[in-house]
Amino acid sequence: MKQRKLLSQRHPILYFLAVWTRRLKRMIEWNFDSKKYAKTKKSEKLSIRVKKHQSVLLRKLGDNNEQLQLNKVTNLKIAAKQLNGILIKPGETFSFCKLVGLPTKRKGYLLGMELSFGEARAGIGGGICQISNMIHWLVMHSPLIIIEKSNHSFDPFPDEGRVLPFGSGAAIFYNYIDFQFTNNTEDTFQINLWFTEKHLEGELRVNKDLDFSYHIFEKNHQFIKIENQYFRQNEIWRNCIQKKNGNIVKTEMLKNNFAKVTYEPENYIEQ
Repeated sequence: MKQRKLLSQRHPILYFLAVWTRRLKRMIEWNFDSKKYAKTKKSEKLSIRVKKHQSVLLRKLGDNNEQLQLNKVTNLKIAAKQLNGILIKPGETFSFCKLVGLPTKRKGYLLGMELSFGEARAGIGGGICQISNMIHWLVMHSPLIIIEKSNHSFDPFPDEGRVLPFGSGAAIFYNYIDFQFTNNTEDTFQINLWFTEKHLEGELRVNKDLDFSYHIFEKNHQFIKIENQYFRQNEIWRNCIQKKNGNIVKTEMLKNNFAKVTYEPENYIEQ
């Protein structure tokens, strides 16, 4: 059965008003809530690396999107400049949208691929979620507390080159779908981003060595067919490990994912 469109999808002016109503609400929150938002950058790297990761810049995602993929690299480089070197001091909150701002043509952003209303389509600034995905993965390997994070609403492409567990990303749509985390420790953390020919590289650093390390793993991953639709589910877990003896001091489930899939997986369970 074809899903009915929302009223705002059928009438562009209503969609525009709905989006900007929510954006204005967020802007008011930024100015009047009790959070202290991270804004200080430091070109010199902090002394201890907590976690490093890299992700491929150009991936095969469906058909006929080569130009959107190339444009995405431009978008990533613009957004990364706003985040590279950012310090998250004790008591501060990192907000992806507040730091990066609204992607616009005037800032140099191009049409890239974004996920919206159940389909992958072109949008200004599309693709910068690759940075929020990476930062989310780095933060999960630290004592930083994630306070706002949204999954992508559906899974549009098969796993070609995916190295992280499904559902470990962080969706962004300026500014009301944000990715935020808070530093409740006594240490200062730093995010660094850079580019090689084929990869986006990132790391999380801290001013002194931590007592614990973290290991992320996936459980109970499967595809499910319900009537004529496909879905994907899994669980993302984390071990907290004491560095001095290697003992696991805590195991916790971070996320239980369930999302629609818009392609036919090779293996699935029918329900």
